[in-house]
Amino acid sequence: MSNHIGDPGHGHSPAAWTAVVIMLLAVTLGTLFYWFDMPVLVWASAALLVVGVIVGWIMAKAGYGANGPKYSAKEH
Repeated sequence: MSNHIGDPGHGHSPAAWTAVVIMLLAVTLGTLFYWFDMPVLVWASAALLVVGVIVGWIMAKAGYGANGPKYSAKEH
């Protein structure tokens, strides 16, 4: 593992974690609803997937991204 100057942090930020959790929930629910043949809820899950992307982008712009001022990287 190399740690270069200017390394973006590989997404270990509140914005990235929030977006990924929302999108994982959307994919899980979408799979479950597909299995039970509920097409309206499958599409709702697809919309939730898009919401996850938008929430991650908004949080990154608000400073909670890997290079944002409200995020402090933790040393391992």
